[in-house]
Amino acid sequence: MTFVYIAFFAVLGAFARYGQTLAVQGFLGRGFPFATLSINVLGSFLMGFLFFETLEHIDLGPDLRTGILSGGLGAYTTFSTFSLETLNLIENAEWLKASLYVAASVVLSIAAAILGAYLSRNFGVQR
Repeated sequence: MTFVYIAFFAVLGAFARYGQTLAVQGFLGRGFPFATLSINVLGSFLMGFLFFETLEHIDLGPDLRTGILSGGLGAYTTFSTFSLETLNLIENAEWLKASLYVAASVVLSIAAAILGAYLSRNFGVQR
């Protein structure tokens, strides 16, 4: 059953990723990879929150939990796209943008994961 959940949530995660990419690029343009940055930060927040929420507060079966975290968030987050976009910035000699993008992605994504974990542990659903 785990593979069924992974496949189902992966489809949802991929759709969410594409929809968010269109929305963010439509709003902020394509001059800086804001769409991927926003997906990585939100995905990190959701991973931090849902990992602990489903471990410590909400009783989900391991199959469903794996489907949501590995399938859904695995398809939603975009580290491979982040790497390619960074390479493109470097190849276009946009060193400042590349550096800012890497630093912002790492710092904001880790901060988002910490925030998600904190919110789950302190304000999440109680068993």
